[in-house]
Amino acid sequence: MIRAIRLHRPGGPDALRLETIDLPDPGPGELRIRHLAVGVNYVDVYHRTGLYPLPPPPAVIGVEGAGVVEAVGPDVDRFRPGDRVAWAGAPVGGYAEARNLPAERAVRLPEGLDPVVAASLLLRGITAHMLVNRVHPVGPGTTMLVHAAAGGLGLVLTQWAKGLGATVIGTVGSADKAAIARAHGLDHAILYREEDVAARTRKLTGGRGVDFAVEGIGGDLFRRTLDAVAPFGMVASVGQAGGPVPPIDLAEIGPRRSLAVSRPSSFGYMADLATYRAALTEVVRRAAEGLSAGPVTTLPLESAADAHRALESRGTAGALVLVP
Repeated sequence: MIRAIRLHRPGGPDALRLETIDLPDPGPGELRIRHLAVGVNYVDVYHRTGLYPLPPPPAVIGVEGAGVVEAVGPDVDRFRPGDRVAWAGAPVGGYAEARNLPAERAVRLPEGLDPVVAASLLLRGITAHMLVNRVHPVGPGTTMLVHAAAGGLGLVLTQWAKGLGATVIGTVGSADKAAIARAHGLDHAILYREEDVAARTRKLTGGRGVDFAVEGIGGDLFRRTLDAVAPFGMVASVGQAGGPVPPIDLAEIGPRRSLAVSRPSSFGYMADLATYRAALTEVVRRAAEGLSAGPVTTLPLESAADAHRALESRGTAGALVLVP
């Protein structure tokens, strides 16, 4: 028997229920992982509210975790009990003391890498990997605009892009968050509540605009971001924490702006096993070398609803992690 947070129907944070359930023995090709840390991500909110689909209820949400192998099923020869491992993406099931997982979706954690640190940035790191390698290759001379730069994804993306030689401009909600983002390599912070983001971005880029903008807030900010991007630049829409992404007409990004817009899916990126394993291995390696999702707030598993409330308040910086 294990404790798990289950969702019986879409709803608010109170729809997350702590329950005791049976966990069967791992099947062929599976591992049983005892979780030491489970990451909390905004996609969990989308799963909880029904915006993104889940397996038939009752479902256990959660898309990343780190822990120790407790048992292996038939046909598993790459892992053995006692191995420290991490995973991200599908199949969901992180908000639990333990879970069964296809062995091909797990990678080993290096010695010395804290499971809490790993669980704070696996999905964010894979998303960053997708953005700077597949969506818009980033390198020396690239200028980027990263919204919510003091959030977990923003901090990971800033560090990754800076390591590739990019100049990164980021929007933040307060001076304190600006300090956190700068401490993680951000070149220029824009207080979006006090400044015109597009105008400030253009001023910082000599009137040209950025080559690449990453926008995960949605709502009106998506359209305003278009004005901050240089001709033939790229806007990646990776979320809608502040409201639905508005529909756009091609005329809005066409002849006058000459922009490209992408709506990339981290889960689509991870659907290819080779891509997933390469990206997750790279994230784990970088984490061992110091890649960080910023300050990490840990909460017990039974406080999953509180974690969701904090995430939706948009008052957090860094990452939230549940510790079973």
